[in-house]
Amino acid sequence: MADVLTDRLPLFPFRSPDEDPFTPVTTADRRHLDGPVTRVRLPTGGWTWLVTRHADVKQMLRSDAFSADMTRPGFPLLRTPPPATPQNRRGGFIRMDGEEHLRLRRMLTAEFMIKNVRRIEPLIADVVDGALDALDGAGAPADLVATFALPVPSLVICHLLGVPYADHAFFQQRSAVMLDQGADPLAVRDAATSLRAYLGGLIETKRTSGRPGDDLLGRLVSDRIRTGELEIGELIGMALLLLIAGHETTANMIGLSVLLLLQRPAVWQRLREGTDADADTLVEELLRYLTIIRTGLPRQAIRDVQIGGRLIRAGEPATALLSLANRDAEVFDDADEFDPYRQAHQHLAFGFGVHQCIGQPLARAELRIALTRLARRLPGLALAADPAALPKRDMSIVYGLAELPVTW
Repeated sequence: MADVLTDRLPLFPFRSPDEDPFTPVTTADRRHLDGPVTRVRLPTGGWTWLVTRHADVKQMLRSDAFSADMTRPGFPLLRTPPPATPQNRRGGFIRMDGEEHLRLRRMLTAEFMIKNVRRIEPLIADVVDGALDALDGAGAPADLVATFALPVPSLVICHLLGVPYADHAFFQQRSAVMLDQGADPLAVRDAATSLRAYLGGLIETKRTSGRPGDDLLGRLVSDRIRTGELEIGELIGMALLLLIAGHETTANMIGLSVLLLLQRPAVWQRLREGTDADADTLVEELLRYLTIIRTGLPRQAIRDVQIGGRLIRAGEPATALLSLANRDAEVFDDADEFDPYRQAHQHLAFGFGVHQCIGQPLARAELRIALTRLARRLPGLALAADPAALPKRDMSIVYGLAELPVTW
């Protein structure tokens, strides 16, 4: 009987309308939601409570009544998990709870504080200018994803971590597999294993060197590994998380943002002629409006808890849908409209609570610098394809564009 009832639920994750890649849920799918907390069916055959209201998402993500540990039976998974490889999960602190999560996260907190990110803004600007030199030098037309949106954050995170950018094709291909909800579980396991082996080799070289280096991994080797506070397997997992999140999320935000801005000439001009403060405001609205983590943040209740008037019982799955929380009309006027002048700082694009994205100051700086310099260097940038026909990453945890043909 339970299976019959589950089969009648709307299928999640939802997809953007083909003609509008900026809208996270079609009108038809939205009609299926019968309240701010409603049950949906998952591709794995299970189900989850879908939490969509801004206040409810905040309550859920800051509550210790929910676990982020995806190894728990009944956790809401969007794909069949890869064969059990406990080693592959070590150090992945976004899937941990309590003190174990906090111990690893605290080791990185200072690295991504706003004042430290400001110190590396000249480096980000140099990376952006270098990518623009290469783009402009090669001439139009070009795929902006391959030539700009992806290289910029990849170069920055490689520099910060101490990972050779020459290996970018290796880790970008495997990252894409790990984030693809439609990928074969064995392929996901193999991608994770090979990336961990690659990062393990880098870390071992630093560990056995007399001078581990002043990059983030080198500092963690000197300050944490050698003191016994951190194990090698944990550092590998932390490095893997930072490497993937550091380039995939920002790359897709840049690509999708450029597609949006090129269809709004007045906003593109203001970005070119405005101040850094104007650009900061625009970036916050882009983060709210685009919300590229379209599949939401999955959790599992570890005790009975009330969310949005619903009782979620211990053991039941729940998913915080950030994209609809960021379109909540109770928080944002005309929430489905893009407003470049809106003060959108209440958005939840980086999550909320103890698992809120640790790299958000870096992501904000990269977006502001990349978009501003792109607009100023190539003011005549234009789309070279039908926006409705652009290939999208619908099956990826990180939504975005696979290609963005442009000319100038």
